[in-house]
Amino acid sequence: MHSDHHHSHMHNHQRTSNRQSLAIALIITAGIMILEFAGGIMTRSLALLSDAGHMLSDVASLALSLIAFWFAARPPSSSKTYGYYRFEILAALFNGITLFVIAGFIVWEAVERFLNPAVVKGNMMMLIAVTGLLANLSSAWVLLHKGDTKDNLNLRSAYLHVLGDALGSLGAIVAGLLISLFSWNIVDPVVSIVVALIILKNAWGVITHSFHILMEGTPVTINHEEVEKKLQGIPGVINVHDLHIWTISSGLDSLSCHLLVHKDTDHQQILHTAIQLIEKHFAISHTTIQIETTDFQHPSNHVLH
Repeated sequence: MHSDHHHSHMHNHQRTSNRQSLAIALIITAGIMILEFAGGIMTRSLALLSDAGHMLSDVASLALSLIAFWFAARPPSSSKTYGYYRFEILAALFNGITLFVIAGFIVWEAVERFLNPAVVKGNMMMLIAVTGLLANLSSAWVLLHKGDTKDNLNLRSAYLHVLGDALGSLGAIVAGLLISLFSWNIVDPVVSIVVALIILKNAWGVITHSFHILMEGTPVTINHEEVEKKLQGIPGVINVHDLHIWTISSGLDSLSCHLLVHKDTDHQQILHTAIQLIEKHFAISHTTIQIETTDFQHPSNHVLH
């Protein structure tokens, strides 16, 4: 019980830090979005306008991520026994999809620019892009150092949005420099397409991970066969069946299984050992384990097995 209380306290503390980092990043991103949009119109730069459009999505995505954390903090109910933790995963999935849409829009606009090149004010474009880059890096630093971008998928999707902005700003700086020095206006749409491809790569990772969780897949950090082997090695255990490991939300994994044990063994001791083993080796504290003996076995669910 002490371990569960400690785990819950640490989890809640991390969630508070995640919310704070998202709020700071949201304020910075919204401000720079307005600056880049105005700058894109003044300089006629697609790279700046596409980055501002990406930032508009980021503002919505960061706001959605904040709402998701608020929903996830709501207590469970009789109709939603796991609470609203999954809302974070839905938010991450939505963010990943919006990244795809934005990347597609950027490519479409870039193709239009190839067909109808526009004269771009390189110096002003560079100045605005440098400001945007500094702001994006500040947001990324806050999310990385105050939030859990490694294990929380919702926060990681928001972090990738901000990194995508930083890449967009960096691309705009390079384009602005080349346009100022050599009048290569074609660089503007070329840089936009490169940034779009990078955004697509990051978006695909978020979408596939979100889908894996929603499909009750085994957490990527846990080896299903290794868990079964560890449980099988407990003295008195004959076999392990109906073993399921899934993620409720980022940083919150669950496990359920049936253990067939010898009739004359200490069932409570085996259960206690199994629970401790799973928490120690795989950091899963939410476990449901059914003990069975050779004279009574619950039939395996072949559909879910």
